[in-house]
Amino acid sequence: MENKNEQNNEMTAQQSLGIITEMMNNNRRSILQNSAKHFLLWGALLTIMSLGIYELIHITRNPIWNLLWFVMPLIGFPMAHFIGKSNVALPQNIISKQLHGVWLAYCAFAVVISAVFMFIAPQNLTLIIIMAFGFAECVSGIILKNWAIIVGGFILGIGGAIAAILLRSEAQLLLFTICGVILLVTGLIVKSQHK
Repeated sequence: MENKNEQNNEMTAQQSLGIITEMMNNNRRSILQNSAKHFLLWGALLTIMSLGIYELIHITRNPIWNLLWFVMPLIGFPMAHFIGKSNVALPQNIISKQLHGVWLAYCAFAVVISAVFMFIAPQNLTLIIIMAFGFAECVSGIILKNWAIIVGGFILGIGGAIAAILLRSEAQLLLFTICGVILLVTGLIVKSQHK
């Protein structure tokens, strides 16, 4: 009799684990649908900003235009908040909290490192920002179990770092244009995967 009850309890535990796994997978799919919009937004914004800053620096030969990078979050975060309102409502879970943490950490690193490198200790800022950006995207892909995001992040981080070492002057800004395009393509792939 006890053996029969144990089997019922084991089945219940297995069923419970199955339900939890299914819920996590459904949440992951919903988060991916919502993330596609954000990849498209930030990809478009990065492409436009990098091309604009490149042109301004190229025409005026004045690197002061790099300060416009600090405007990007001021534009992007309100837009992300606005498009986030139309997202599928999901309760906060471990996946969404991890993604939020990864991108919040990236933004904090990017802003602080940019300020330090621009005002205190000039270094190859493009190299650092692109490596961190690619890493953040790759980690997001791992969390979401999505190969398109993982590969996009790897291409951004590794390819961008190599290109940042090889390119000089304002031509490095065009790497951010390429990053923006890769984000746009990633967003389109994720959107097509999860219609």
